Amino acid sequence: MAAVKGGRKRKEKKNIPSGIAHIQSTFNNTIITITDKSGNVIAWSSAGSKGFKGSRKSTPFAAQVAAEDAAKKAMEHGMRT
Repeated sequence: MAAVKGGRKRKEKKNIPSGIAHIQSTFNNTIITITDKSGNVIAWSSAGSKGFKGSRKSTPFAAQVAAEDAAKKAMEHGMRT
């Protein structure tokens, strides 16, 4: 049996102290993207990706859950503010 070559690329931990939150809120969904100061995406989340479907995606609670998830992902990369 041959040895497995390569494999999956590991996610590197970027150490970014601060960033910018971009919020795109439409009638159907809310998408939160957190970037560094240059505009490179660090983390993102949306109401749909958190499991909300249909009309529940457009609620303020779904947007809050998505924002908390995006912030948690960004903090894993060392982001504080």
